[in-house]
Amino acid sequence: MAPPLLTLKDISLTFGSTPLLERADFAVHARDRICLVGRNGSGKSTLLKIAAGLVEPDGGERFVKPGTSWRYLPQDPDLSAFADVESYVRDGLVGADDGFRIPYLLDALGLTGREDPAHMSGGERRRAALVRTLAPQPDILMLDEPTNHLDLPAIEWLEGELAGMSAALVLISHDRRFLESLSRKTLWMDRGETRELDKGFAHFEDWRDEFLEQEELDRHKLARQIHREQHWVVHGVSGRRKRNVRRMKELGNLRQELKSAKKSVGQADITVTQGKTSGKRVARLENVTKGFDGRIVVDDVSMRIHRGERIGVVGPNGSGKTTLLKLIMGELEPDAGRVELGLNLEPLVIDQNRETLDPDWTLADALTDGGGDTVIVADQSRNVIGYMKDFLFLPEQKRTPVHALSGGERGRLQLARGLRLPSNLLVLDEPTNDLDLETLDLLQEIVADYTGTVIVVSHDRDFLDRTVTRTLAYEGDGQWQIYAGGYSDLINQRGSGVRSRKAEATAKKKASKSEDKPSSGSIKLSYKHKFRLENLPKDMEKVKKQIAEYNIVLADPELYATDADKFMAASLALGEAQEKLETLEEEWIELELLREAAEG
Repeated sequence: MAPPLLTLKDISLTFGSTPLLERADFAVHARDRICLVGRNGSGKSTLLKIAAGLVEPDGGERFVKPGTSWRYLPQDPDLSAFADVESYVRDGLVGADDGFRIPYLLDALGLTGREDPAHMSGGERRRAALVRTLAPQPDILMLDEPTNHLDLPAIEWLEGELAGMSAALVLISHDRRFLESLSRKTLWMDRGETRELDKGFAHFEDWRDEFLEQEELDRHKLARQIHREQHWVVHGVSGRRKRNVRRMKELGNLRQELKSAKKSVGQADITVTQGKTSGKRVARLENVTKGFDGRIVVDDVSMRIHRGERIGVVGPNGSGKTTLLKLIMGELEPDAGRVELGLNLEPLVIDQNRETLDPDWTLADALTDGGGDTVIVADQSRNVIGYMKDFLFLPEQKRTPVHALSGGERGRLQLARGLRLPSNLLVLDEPTNDLDLETLDLLQEIVADYTGTVIVVSHDRDFLDRTVTRTLAYEGDGQWQIYAGGYSDLINQRGSGVRSRKAEATAKKKASKSEDKPSSGSIKLSYKHKFRLENLPKDMEKVKKQIAEYNIVLADPELYATDADKFMAASLALGEAQEKLETLEEEWIELELLREAAEG
């Protein structure tokens, strides 16, 4: 095997008195596809910065093969020193780097290059940083949470772009689907050390669970061995002093080994305070239209949401997801149409911007609303330290100000603040941002076990597939369509995922300009073509009837709760039927064009 492009060996780093990295190893070979995974605070971003040469470790070695180029994507890029995006991007070119890809990358990510950094959103700054990182085509790409603040079209574009690149990739991401698609090797950051799996992320979680189970079994065996040795000390000491001294020393070593063993961090113990039962109908929208500054973002939308449903809302940035959410919640009045809300609603909104968090609060203040050491959860008093531990906060973080918390910690704090309150309508606006995979698992369980109604706005495809029963998708020009199932089911039924607003506009423009042009020449339909052209309409009608039948089955709002297997079978069958109908229709169109060309 060729030598690695980059090597880290025995890396150690301590913040204050707390060791963050101990004996961490890391190697990147040409064309590697590595994902770094681990708990929030396990040192993933720090290790990546050390690999990029941005942080100096306390100990260990870093070696880069001569001639190797690399680029690093930070979580929070700083564009403040630049007049516009293009100057920021071009500043990242070094030596022989060619900027010929810059116009393509800017266009693909919805930027012009003329944007003023002082007036850019977090998502726009993220896109600019991606252009700067990808433009030079380096040997190694180190990407820290590249999908954060990106919408679904941008995530899927980036996924395809990275898959086609020859550079070695080192990825940190909470997006399971993204990691499963791109990774071929997994580096687990666990209690200051690195553990390598020579397989992609799709195999990681089973491997991790087996490792932790074996570790717990070994710890149990060690404890039993210590117990036997202690029994010998009390009951089996003999006159052979040399042997006794040796066994006593071994017992001391065993005790020290058990004491110094680092246990894995437990899972968050998240519970939801359930409110009273809402009415059977949560919301009804009838021909609702809403626009701003002459642009229609919701156009003639009608839908019903029933108690117990899990609705996913997907669309590109700027499509109007937040507006639609506020219409459903009754926070906005429609320009036309009617919104009716159900009875006894107790909504709880957890938003992505952490807007309700005062940066000067301490962690305890945020959980108790400044009320001392007591948190009221489900009308019962709990000590704030115990409640903090449920969400994986350490007791010594009690007085930590909110502005000093990491993004993942602020996300957990927002969940902790919200879930203590009673509710029967849970609205999650980009809840997965900055959460580690274990906390995401707990959040999925919360949604699954929640007795009320859930509305989720998310760009996380895996999270949507695991949690929602129906998906409300942006179709372009203010049009919204409801689909049965999660995001993968939407693709099966629609034939494609969520497209950007620009892609939707381009597709409609092409459709409006397309004209069937008869071509001259000696084109003739074969007998096979004629036979298919005569029988395709019949085949399409059969499939349409099947689709109608599946839609009738899935229209029952109680089906998922009463018979989940039947719901999933009907959803899959519907997707297959939709795909088959699309194939038949395409074949019919092609044969019709061929027939017209032959007759022309």
